[in-house]
Amino acid sequence: MQTNELTRNLNWSSAEKKIARAAFDAALERERAAARREVERILLSSPDSAEIWHVRDYLNEKAREIDTKYDYRYSVLIDVFALLVAQGWLTLDELMGLHSEKLGLIQAASAYWGKRDA
Repeated sequence: MQTNELTRNLNWSSAEKKIARAAFDAALERERAAARREVERILLSSPDSAEIWHVRDYLNEKAREIDTKYDYRYSVLIDVFALLVAQGWLTLDELMGLHSEKLGLIQAASAYWGKRDA
C-alpha cells in the first residue's frame, strides 16, 4: 500500500527525525542480525562445504530485499515504517513521540500490510 500524496508532504520536527532515525536503525539492525543467524544456521546444519553457495545466494537475495525495503527518505518513511511494523521488525512503541497523525497513518498502513501478507 502506498499512502496518499498528503503523507509525502508531512513535516517532520527535529524530535521526530531523531525518533524516526533511532527506530529505523533498530529495525535494520534486527533484520541484519536475523540474516546473520540464518547464515550461521545454514552453515552449522550441514558439513557440506558446497553450502557456502547457498549462503551466497541467500545473502544476495536478503541484501536486495533489505536495500529495497529500508529507504530513509521522509517522503516514503510512513510506508517504510508501516511495512516494518507489519513484518515485526519494528513496534509502534518505538515510534512513540511521532505526531499522532503519523502514528495513525503507520498503524492503518501496517494493518493493510498484515492482511496482505497473511
